[in-house]
Amino acid sequence: MNAYKNLIRPVLFKLEAERAHDLAIQIASRSGELSFLGSALSAYTAVRDNRLVQEVVGIRFENPIGLAAGYDKSGRAVDGLTTLGFGHIEVGSVSLNPSAGNPKPRLFRLPEDKAVIVHYGLQNEGSRVVTERLSRRNTLVPVGINIVKTNRGIDAPAESAEDIIDEYVSAVKIVQDSCDYLTINLSCPNTEDGRDFFADAHHTSNLMSAFSDIRIHCPMFLKVSPMGGDAAIEGLLEAVDGFGFVSGFVFNLAPGVHADLKTPRDQWDGLPGALAGKPVKAQMNQKIRGLYSRMDSERYRIIGAGGVATAEEAYEKIKLGASLVQLLTALVYEGPGVVKRINQGLCELMEQDGVKTVAEVVGVDVKKR
Repeated sequence: MNAYKNLIRPVLFKLEAERAHDLAIQIASRSGELSFLGSALSAYTAVRDNRLVQEVVGIRFENPIGLAAGYDKSGRAVDGLTTLGFGHIEVGSVSLNPSAGNPKPRLFRLPEDKAVIVHYGLQNEGSRVVTERLSRRNTLVPVGINIVKTNRGIDAPAESAEDIIDEYVSAVKIVQDSCDYLTINLSCPNTEDGRDFFADAHHTSNLMSAFSDIRIHCPMFLKVSPMGGDAAIEGLLEAVDGFGFVSGFVFNLAPGVHADLKTPRDQWDGLPGALAGKPVKAQMNQKIRGLYSRMDSERYRIIGAGGVATAEEAYEKIKLGASLVQLLTALVYEGPGVVKRINQGLCELMEQDGVKTVAEVVGVDVKKR
């Protein structure tokens, strides 16, 4: 950890943020191609402990810590990234067609807050390229694909509800045989047309109906907006109630900045995008608690994300109802050893609590209605 923070991170932070991110993906991709290097890294980063193992939506996860969508947008480095000790990797967001995303610059660091502002706008190489790439992966770690509508740019003509839904269905048909689970991104904070369409629960219900007309081969999570109160959660649960292929939920980032920051306002005010990292932890935890208290926990599972960089922060999300936990910004500030530290810390926390498996802890801090 000290080597990363004292030596590597200062060098990376001299680079423009997106350039540093691209370099990290290139390194991970290359390490995944060198099997001997991958084996050596895995031997160092893997935490083998039966207390961390659980079956979620019919999939075996060796540990609950995963990489969130947004890091490896097009599945370029899955094999390399799994050598860091992740229990799962989520690729994307991936759209039916390739997208260049939003204009640069579109990634901004806020070091005082251990945060970033993200405005990529769903840059990815498209469903067919990603599917072909993932078909060649060697890792046995579960891989999910996050699916979204193609961002065609701010000047693109408006699309009908039918066209939007048809595009999601077409993308799922292409990718679903190349992954272990699907996440359907119903709320992208960084595109003009991605924020509000599924705020209408009828559109969510119509999309689920369209999915029911095809054979869904793998578990499906829905990535939803954290905006809105209890009524939004109730509307979501009602909209998906009749569709058994929906396995669970994960909350997306909110557009803009919705947190008190240490970074002076003049350094971030007016930047486009969504805040990610430490400052969003409280908001995301509140949403996890609210969802878990209302959903059928025998049927659905939650993937918890937002502000996770320590074992204590991951454990808190699990106790609020998350079966799996994802991180992304922590890689930027804490380095590649963060996954091992979190998993080791989870084992220590479970030891203190006398817990035999991580599944026993899910939701223990939430009183069900």
